[in-house]
Amino acid sequence: MVNFEKSKNELALRPVTKRIPKGKLMNEIINKTVEFRDLGRMDYQEAWDYQEKIFAEIVALKIKNRNLPAEQQVATPNYLLFVEHPHVYTLGKSGKPENLLLDENGLKSHQASYYKINRGGDITYHGPGQLVGYPILDLDNFFTDIHKYLRLLEEAIILTLADYGIEAGRIDGLTGVWLDHLEQKNPRKICAMGVKSSRWVTMHGFAFNLNADLSYFGHIIPCGIDDKAVTSLHLELGRPVDEMEAKNKVKKHLVELFEMNLIEAK
Repeated sequence: MVNFEKSKNELALRPVTKRIPKGKLMNEIINKTVEFRDLGRMDYQEAWDYQEKIFAEIVALKIKNRNLPAEQQVATPNYLLFVEHPHVYTLGKSGKPENLLLDENGLKSHQASYYKINRGGDITYHGPGQLVGYPILDLDNFFTDIHKYLRLLEEAIILTLADYGIEAGRIDGLTGVWLDHLEQKNPRKICAMGVKSSRWVTMHGFAFNLNADLSYFGHIIPCGIDDKAVTSLHLELGRPVDEMEAKNKVKKHLVELFEMNLIEAK
């Protein structure tokens, strides 16, 4: 297993893949290589189907590996997908449909779609000006702790905001990243999160508001929370955000926190 207390120099010497003691995990080969793919703007259903295909392939490989001797096993791959969606509302498994405040005609008039999906959490919005990240990772390659996984996703956004001179953090009992998280005089969410995990393989992820049109959040009770606001980085900075710059910052922090060996898709 990975020891996160090791020094950076010692970690830098660790091979990308290694074997672990037999019987500890489903796979005996650890692979920390992650393929990065920027999907650009993509319809939500298309991106969901794309995630599901990758997710299913990794799970199938893990199950196959479990029944093979170590010398015949194949390292499970990992992916980090960045995407931007057209206007869409998504409702998680524990969500309440009444938290969407638009009917079918209202959705059409706002050129928005609506999906019930298989991640955790309640309702959220995705749209232009928002960075959506979908890490599809075999956590057996990193650590088998879903709470740690969520906290590291949050930490990548917190560190990115710090790069812009903005203090952000967590609020007890709530996922995601918040501003004014300490005094909570005007707490506002800047990044929502919702994930699915099966056999320690993850999908779905985070939605980070960069240049988002916040009026669309007015048509839902975001994440089922009706007493806190939503914000976007461009409003906090008072200027438009260079989205490619922000993507690179988030990617950099994810690589460091998860100790990934990131490669760009060809």
